[in-house]
Amino acid sequence: MKPFAALLDALIFMPSRNGKLRLMTEYFVTTPDPDRGYALAALTGDLNFRGAKPALVRQLVAERVDPELFGWSYDFVGDLAETAALIWPERPTNRDWPHLAEVVEALNGAGRAEVPALLAGWLDALDATGRWALLKLITGGLRVGVSARLAKTAVAAIGGQDVAEVEEVWHGLTLPYEPLFAWVEGRAERPNVAAGAGFRPLMLANPLEERDADSLDIALYRAEWKWDGIRVQMAAKGGERRIYSRTGDDISGAFPDLLEAMEFDAVVDGELLVLRDGAVAPFNDLQQRLNRKSVTAKMLRDYPAHVRLYDLLFEEEEDLRPLSFDARRLRLEQWHGRVAPKRTDLSPLIPVSDIESLRHLRAGARDQSIEGLMLKRADSPYLAGRPKGPWFKWKRDPLTLDVVLMYAQRGHGKRSSFYSDYTFGVWREEAAGGPILVPVGKAYSGFTDEELLRIDKWVRAHTTNRFGPVREVEPGLVFEVAFDSAHPSPRHKSGYALRFPRIHRIRWDKPIEEADRIEAVAGLVAV
Repeated sequence: MKPFAALLDALIFMPSRNGKLRLMTEYFVTTPDPDRGYALAALTGDLNFRGAKPALVRQLVAERVDPELFGWSYDFVGDLAETAALIWPERPTNRDWPHLAEVVEALNGAGRAEVPALLAGWLDALDATGRWALLKLITGGLRVGVSARLAKTAVAAIGGQDVAEVEEVWHGLTLPYEPLFAWVEGRAERPNVAAGAGFRPLMLANPLEERDADSLDIALYRAEWKWDGIRVQMAAKGGERRIYSRTGDDISGAFPDLLEAMEFDAVVDGELLVLRDGAVAPFNDLQQRLNRKSVTAKMLRDYPAHVRLYDLLFEEEEDLRPLSFDARRLRLEQWHGRVAPKRTDLSPLIPVSDIESLRHLRAGARDQSIEGLMLKRADSPYLAGRPKGPWFKWKRDPLTLDVVLMYAQRGHGKRSSFYSDYTFGVWREEAAGGPILVPVGKAYSGFTDEELLRIDKWVRAHTTNRFGPVREVEPGLVFEVAFDSAHPSPRHKSGYALRFPRIHRIRWDKPIEEADRIEAVAGLVAV
């Protein structure tokens, strides 16, 4: 645990991507199996301990510390693991720090009733940094500024491999990934996952700025609509069927209707949508199907899943990714016409002759509830990651509203001491009592560090109520928020929710009475 705790502690204070990459690579090179494999699983979010949950941590702390003191401390710190690690009473012990593998294997093998004693014993043996790392590990929220892809990049760097190669074998591996480390260190062959339905890293597009559009030689590109769903990969090979998100997460369990329709031997790339009578439903309908471990018959009926296909990566055993986009598109059309897989169709290509006609189409995209346009070079092979130049996404301009800050919550990691997560609302006229604020969204981004400090100070000075790490504030601060679209939402008191809201400007100058009303949100639902 000591090297792992030191790694997490160093990562959270390292601001640069390259610095984090160096720290992880050094750890993987100097740490033996199986500890480094379990550390990699923790960094990629692939560890889960059913018997060790945040409620257990609170219970153990409450048995050793005054609950009122713990409550106030948690409210101030804003992070459970950090609070518990600092407030846990020191108890001198001769017990050595456990190895990371010892912790993981003991928790996986323990019954639920055994976990509290295991955890308490480790917490007594560790120092504050070790306790923090242990609690971060078991509760599954490291929040050290490392994505799963960056952790895999660090593994690839050990032997100078391409991270796309690591991602391609990833889903054929099991903990603690010893064959993976043996391969990148040159001690074994590349793990063979070709026979299964593993994830193939997606090719991603770069944003196209308006100022750069005129410099494109549009004759070299093909245009498609950017559909308002989520990017997925459907892989059916070797008798296996899997559906992956763009980051490689297996989301098959939430879409049994799509799995049933995958009666083919191929790997395809497309957009997951809810489709009714040929029309794409609002994104909010798709959200009803996302992040679910199981779905009901009613949900399958009310929110029918569909995939609009963009690309064909494998046809049976043939890898089509080295072919040009035009060649792959022809193969996709031929394959789809021959196989006719259910619950799929093809994303149509848009005939275009010049950039001005594209601008006109993009301007009208919102009327069709489409996010914008995709531009793909006709000669581009399918390359993992986000290469510069071959593919562009040209999104429609965002919508904006003036909203009022209602609640603020402490952030995580480097922001755990600041109120950086903001719930905001608009005015709604009540029959009795005049206008009230009703929430329509939450934003975590769009402001500078200097602006964060100023907002945090304002929140502390204008708090009217506290709910753990959340503060209710008096109406007084207006944000101009940008967002992609507005949708009906029964989960919000307002009846509406904004998609991808972010703070565009902080309107210190604007009176709250001039913020937008619920009618303005309703008027944007169909926009």
